[in-house]
Amino acid sequence: MSKKIAVGIDIGTSQIKVVVAELLKEKTKSIPRVIGRGIAESKGIRHGYIINQNDIIKSLEKAINQAERSSGIKIKKAYVSIGGISLEGVISTGATVITKGDNEITEIDVQKVIDSSENNIQILNKKVIHSIPIQFKLDDKKLIGRPIGMKGKKLEVQTLFITYLKQHLEDIIHAVEAIDIDVEDIIASPIASSIVTLTKSQKIAGCVLANLGSETISIIVFENNIPISLETFPIGSTNITNDIALGLKIPLEEAEKIKTGSIKGASYSKKKLDEIITSRLNNIFELVEAHLKKIKRNELLPAGIILTGGGSGITTIEDIAKAYLKLPSKVASINFLNNSNSKIKDSTWSVAYGLCVFGLTTEHESKSEKIIKDIKNKIIDFLKNFSV
Repeated sequence: MSKKIAVGIDIGTSQIKVVVAELLKEKTKSIPRVIGRGIAESKGIRHGYIINQNDIIKSLEKAINQAERSSGIKIKKAYVSIGGISLEGVISTGATVITKGDNEITEIDVQKVIDSSENNIQILNKKVIHSIPIQFKLDDKKLIGRPIGMKGKKLEVQTLFITYLKQHLEDIIHAVEAIDIDVEDIIASPIASSIVTLTKSQKIAGCVLANLGSETISIIVFENNIPISLETFPIGSTNITNDIALGLKIPLEEAEKIKTGSIKGASYSKKKLDEIITSRLNNIFELVEAHLKKIKRNELLPAGIILTGGGSGITTIEDIAKAYLKLPSKVASINFLNNSNSKIKDSTWSVAYGLCVFGLTTEHESKSEKIIKDIKNKIIDFLKNFSV
């Protein structure tokens, strides 16, 4: 019997990470296990945009080759993440009249109402990656759970659409296919990361997952176990490195090492360093706070803010986030199956690993779950049922 394998490719601005995982049978459940990984510096990409196809293809080849050697598997297909400043969440509403004579809601009605909400958004040059129903109403009354099978006259929906620029999406797919790898699916980076960094209880209570990348910061807000908002900001941990270099008058390479704490006993003022880092992090959390105010969730997320990405390694970041946002704060961790081959220690791998978990799980769902996901919502039911 062949192994059940999934590959996740996280194409970040700073690094490309590849994870290979298999579905391990353990008593009554199946657990994704990491069996290989690869990493390479991202070249030819800025703010999530590919600016040089040849460079990004070479970087992809390097990461894929490492993953193939460590896993002993030839990679032919993969799940790929998308991020960057063109990744955006848009909320829209729609309505439809129930079609059946007995007023019972069918999958067709749900499809129609989601289509109706999509028709009300402006997405010129963009493509909808995920369509996530946030709230249904039946005859002006809010519904709890899915509406299929219920009876009524008018169905309404509030939908979160996650969109991405078509041109850049095509560039990413082309780069992966150029090294003879088929793209099985495209998943927004914050969604992929949330699969393995957030628990079900956190998503039910309400939380915000913030990924501090090198050039962008993405946030995704969960409530009642579903994503309700997504936003990307054109600022990242590289800005902190630049601030340290300017403030302490040192080379960028040294500033990066100081930021990550890999230099000890250097001749600089710790007080000044703390001021530089705190100032920039306050700017970052100001953007997060402004978005939470916009969606009326500031100081109202019991599970707080969960930090991931390369920038989350700054030692003071939890305390600064907690003080600025007035929310519980913690750096994300990943619950990997304990095995000697994974060699993955931190949440910077959460996107690539989340892609694998998504792939391994969605391949083995029941027929009814697949039908629900076909209604332009490939991930939402998976997110509802998955817990770390």
